[in-house]
Amino acid sequence: MSMTQRRLLPSTAALAAFDCVARLGSFSAAADELSLTQGAISRQIAILEEQLGVRLFHRNGRGVVLTETGKTYAEGVAEVVRKIRLLSLEAMSNSAGNRLSLAILPTFGTRWLMPRIPDFVAKNPKIIINFATRIRRFDFDAEEIDAAIHIGQPDWPGADCQFLMHEDVIPVASPDFLARNPVVRPEDMINLPRVEMASRPGAWEHWFGSLGVDIKSSGGMRFEQFSNVAQACIAGLGVALMPVFLIEAELASGQLVTAYDHRVRSQSAYYLVRPLAKVSYPPVKAFSDWLIGQVRTFEAERQH
Repeated sequence: MSMTQRRLLPSTAALAAFDCVARLGSFSAAADELSLTQGAISRQIAILEEQLGVRLFHRNGRGVVLTETGKTYAEGVAEVVRKIRLLSLEAMSNSAGNRLSLAILPTFGTRWLMPRIPDFVAKNPKIIINFATRIRRFDFDAEEIDAAIHIGQPDWPGADCQFLMHEDVIPVASPDFLARNPVVRPEDMINLPRVEMASRPGAWEHWFGSLGVDIKSSGGMRFEQFSNVAQACIAGLGVALMPVFLIEAELASGQLVTAYDHRVRSQSAYYLVRPLAKVSYPPVKAFSDWLIGQVRTFEAERQH
């Protein structure tokens, strides 16, 4: 290795010390966090500055402050140190090739997927799943996620979208709300407060349109999660369109009741989204095959 190449590859000890001092603004605080002496931290920083040929810190009586060059260097080094720690953890666990990072929708994940996950774990004991909650699209590479369950359309750039299922929605409200605001025909709901999902602003127009009723968006209360929409309705704040299979418990308990018995297929559907580079990744493939099987069983049960 040439002298220039060696200068461009500082030791991990020096980088770890620099990252710690940059975050904490103090040699003594960095020494405590890394279980080293203050002198050892000081030597590592001096070695790094000599190797790079630049000043990274301004020293003063109250501690140290990053130079402009130091600030730029610290931003990159922090990410490098984080990545090295993550890779080391995966190597130590000897299971990097058996991890599945999965993004799930909050309510769908809690109510539909999680009760079924023990079956996947039992059939794939070597695969370790890391769950992340995501409501909207994201960058798979930046988030380091292998697959996602998505509600919407099959138009995620650079990814394979595997159709899972449709959903049917019905208008629901609390019994007390309907007692105060009786609904005999769909037009009775036009002037009622309507609770909406932020990600589905056209859902009510679609539902009314299926009955030949033309309305405009109510501009009412909106939430990002169906669980919050359900709670708002239970609290008597209005009527909402909810996927039937996600509120079975509330309907069974009587906390929510159907405001008008007319089901409509949602314009959005559920998809398993996989980056093209991860479609053949063994944990993703195993999960995909298992999930499709679960969906088929669920759909068959819904037909009865």
